[in-house]
Amino acid sequence: MITLSPLRWGKPYESLDFKDVVHFDTGAPIARVGTVGGGIVGRDMRKSHLAREALLQFSTDDLIERCKKAAELFEKSDLSVGDSTQSVDDFVHQQSASTGLPEHMCRSNMAKNSFVLAHMGEILDCLTRGLDLSILSRGYGEEGRGVIVSYQVQTPVLGAVLPNNSPGVHTLWLPAVPLQIGLALKPGSQEPWTPYRMISAFIAAGIPAEAFSLYPGDHDVGGAIMTKTSRSMIFGSAQTLAQHAGNPRVQAHGPGFSKILLGDDVVDDWEDYLDLMVESVLSNSGRSCINCSGIWASRHTREIGEAIAKRIGPVDVLPPADDSAQLAAFTVPAMATGTYAMVQQDLAESGVTDLTAEYGEKLIERDHCAYLRPMVVLADSPDRQVAAKEYMFPFVSVVQCPQAEMLNRIGPTLIGTVITRDGDLIKAAGNSTDIDRLNIGAIPTNRLNWLQPHEGNLIDFLFRSRAYQIAE
Repeated sequence: MITLSPLRWGKPYESLDFKDVVHFDTGAPIARVGTVGGGIVGRDMRKSHLAREALLQFSTDDLIERCKKAAELFEKSDLSVGDSTQSVDDFVHQQSASTGLPEHMCRSNMAKNSFVLAHMGEILDCLTRGLDLSILSRGYGEEGRGVIVSYQVQTPVLGAVLPNNSPGVHTLWLPAVPLQIGLALKPGSQEPWTPYRMISAFIAAGIPAEAFSLYPGDHDVGGAIMTKTSRSMIFGSAQTLAQHAGNPRVQAHGPGFSKILLGDDVVDDWEDYLDLMVESVLSNSGRSCINCSGIWASRHTREIGEAIAKRIGPVDVLPPADDSAQLAAFTVPAMATGTYAMVQQDLAESGVTDLTAEYGEKLIERDHCAYLRPMVVLADSPDRQVAAKEYMFPFVSVVQCPQAEMLNRIGPTLIGTVITRDGDLIKAAGNSTDIDRLNIGAIPTNRLNWLQPHEGNLIDFLFRSRAYQIAE
């Protein structure tokens, strides 16, 4: 059984306390993880400037090249992880065993993280709008217009309290390294695998180990990272987002409430977009903030919902090693039963219909885990509470709403796919402050263009633009 030790600025730490990571279905231990307390994090952050100093020994171009090497190592090579040598297959089996994700989804998320590392140069070029990256290292420079520009780094390290639900979110903190900013990470209790393997790949690629800390532990560790770093990320519920709203030190990532809007000019041809809608709902077992939780149209909503239900309603539980598996387990059974109870409350409201009722039981309970099978519900108005809900399994509400009211009623929407050729609707969608990432046309909500920022620009978060003048 593998043992994962905390990493304190590149040095393994011998913990006194350990927690087991267990198999989602059998409950058998698959790893021992050493833990720390928030006090250790606080002490370590007094030396956080050394992490940035270690990275500043390398140019951004050099670090980008090392990221490319790390991408190859992460996705294809045996790496030293904890007290063991971990192969790619080991990683996939371990991640699937603790998170309940089917193995092919683990491989897909692994490829996603690797892609971002391998294309880091292009991604940073887009995030900075073509800025000479040496300006970020130096703090100022000539942009080419005869004017000095200055970007002041706001933190020597980026802290992050990482989640368990989907390994794909790790793409959000990876660009910190070539930006010469260290990392202080609290791994998810059930998904420590990606951060540990990624840090191992960075170090094997020649990036200084002193730039990295990994702090497994309880909630006090996450609290310490949030309070002791000047910039941090956290992943959680809508309540988590509300707790950190307006705090410039924290970039909070939560539910996406991502949606597809069918314009009146195309809705009669809705069958042309059925594959797109199914993919948007079902991919990654519906666990991502970029999965579609609402499909809005002015008419044909019952037909649309029934067609989607026919495609995803029969999806059932399969072993995680089966390449056809589409459902991830809830590793805490109470989360599944609690979620299902909330769905039942939604269905009790007048005007809400379960279109997947005919496809059998939705809650599948086992000794150590539970599953929720896909659900499609029909809402006859945006006034129904379910129209504003998102759940962590393949769940979508098909909402009937006049086109003229859609953009005023959809609410916060991380990904908005607006399928239309109506110029007025396209312009209105572009002006909507409720939509973060806008797709115009037939683009599934789960298809991200990595050359564009997602949920905020990391450059704007980590650097501050300011005036900078030098006397002649």
